Amino acid sequence: MLGGEPIIVLKEGTERERGKGAQFNNIAAAKAVAEAVRSTLGPKGMDKMLVDSMGDVTITNDGVTILKEIDIKHPAAKMVVEIAKTQDDECGDGTTTAVVLAGELLKKAENLVELNVHPTTLVNGYKLAAREAVSILSKMGFQVKPTDTKKMIDIAATSMAGRSVGPAKDYLADLAVRAITSVAEKRDKKTVADVSNVKVEKKHGGSVYDTELISGIIVDKDRVHPRMPTSVKNAKIAILDFAMEIKKTEVDAKIQITNPNQLQKFLDEEERTLREMVDKVAKSGANVVLCQKGIDDLAQHYLAKKGIFALRRIKKSDMKKLARATGGKVVSTLDDLKRSDLGAAALVEERKVGDDEMTFITGCKNPKAVSVLIRGGTEHVVDEIERSLNDALKVVALVIEDGRAVPGGGAPEVELSLRLREFAATVGGREQLAIEAFAQAMEIIPWTLGENAGLDSIDLLIMLKSKHEGKKGNKNEGFNVRTGGTGDMLKLKILEPLGVKTQAIESATEVASMVLRIDDVIASKKMEGGGGPPGGMPPGGMGGMPPGMM
Repeated sequence: MLGGEPIIVLKEGTERERGKGAQFNNIAAAKAVAEAVRSTLGPKGMDKMLVDSMGDVTITNDGVTILKEIDIKHPAAKMVVEIAKTQDDECGDGTTTAVVLAGELLKKAENLVELNVHPTTLVNGYKLAAREAVSILSKMGFQVKPTDTKKMIDIAATSMAGRSVGPAKDYLADLAVRAITSVAEKRDKKTVADVSNVKVEKKHGGSVYDTELISGIIVDKDRVHPRMPTSVKNAKIAILDFAMEIKKTEVDAKIQITNPNQLQKFLDEEERTLREMVDKVAKSGANVVLCQKGIDDLAQHYLAKKGIFALRRIKKSDMKKLARATGGKVVSTLDDLKRSDLGAAALVEERKVGDDEMTFITGCKNPKAVSVLIRGGTEHVVDEIERSLNDALKVVALVIEDGRAVPGGGAPEVELSLRLREFAATVGGREQLAIEAFAQAMEIIPWTLGENAGLDSIDLLIMLKSKHEGKKGNKNEGFNVRTGGTGDMLKLKILEPLGVKTQAIESATEVASMVLRIDDVIASKKMEGGGGPPGGMPPGGMGGMPPGMM
């Protein structure tokens, strides 16, 4: 107060929440996000049906897809969604694990904040625990060589466990491994596997087992002229990123024609220019033309007369893949087109897939880009197969690049829980409380796996801990879904890339630390006409979530 008058710092209508109230509100929002996806975790996880504002339906148990589709408004909840996106971009798998872990870390921290443990102390303890956890996981991991196909298939199959692909997961896992190993290449003594070099095309119809790997590229286009051949053997492919059309002038120009002869000369010159273009293509030895831009109707006619197969308006991303698959070069001007620039394929043919015509460029020698054609009974099934296959491709690429894996089934989390408790005793001080809380939070993964399988999670956790403890303890012991008990995950072939686990722990720790450090939330007044309470929710929230979260 100054002379009895209040000093107004913030604009009218601005809401402010400070101290523990702000912290607990943020923690509640983050926990609600974790709860939203928790039931999808593991091989017995349930699916979610998401209906958008247009009425389009998505059925999935992929954590990142669920969180992307939900319209989340609460700022702290958005931070948790970012973990899932980061996890998906970096590893492809473990998105639900990362989110559930972040929610549990905040839940344990909430109890300590109520006991007046300072958030900074908690953050320091969590960071110490995360560093130690990564170190323990590294010792627990084992090597997987790029030639060890069986282990890579097991890793891919584990990432697809619980998805709607069902018994086809082994078939798809084998397909994912073959796709990634064919595009992997050595760079500076390192193996690099770029998932973007695997082109995925979807067509509903047929069964999951009709999904196939093409040693080349599929282009969702048909030939530009009906008189062109439907298939070309021993194809010599010209990959062009310019239009086979008459160029327009760079500046605005008008051509005045005063008599019919001038018009005829003009048309003849256009025809001659297009014929020359086609002659240059034919002279290079090409019998297939793949053009990123347009092809004039007259040029199509001349190409058809010469028996050249042509596609137009191909996506730029597909052009790069076509060059990598066929060994050709993308040519920018017709004068640069030489025989050495042409790509090669055993067969280029137009096939009918479902109701559509597609072009298959197959039989490429040592292709560095390949295609997968996904088939399935319905559109929803095909979309879910695509999400599952994308996860499998990414985890195989990760393990080829990193070369390390760990057992799955909750085994690493139980091992971390026990070892971090031992580590906490060596630290002392209030950070010890935070490390112990971190160790407890790790147990949420095996707990949830058991819960989603309809088992008593307390009994399962006690069984797992007893198997891990002592000199004769087996650190590879995890949850066996088939028997409802425990088992050696290496023998059961339940494997995950080391990078998935370390990334999940690091991301969850970072977001939990960031949320805990916030002690003041200042929210500006909403724009006029926005309506509704802050956060854009009707009062009472939705599905058990706090108001203003979703």
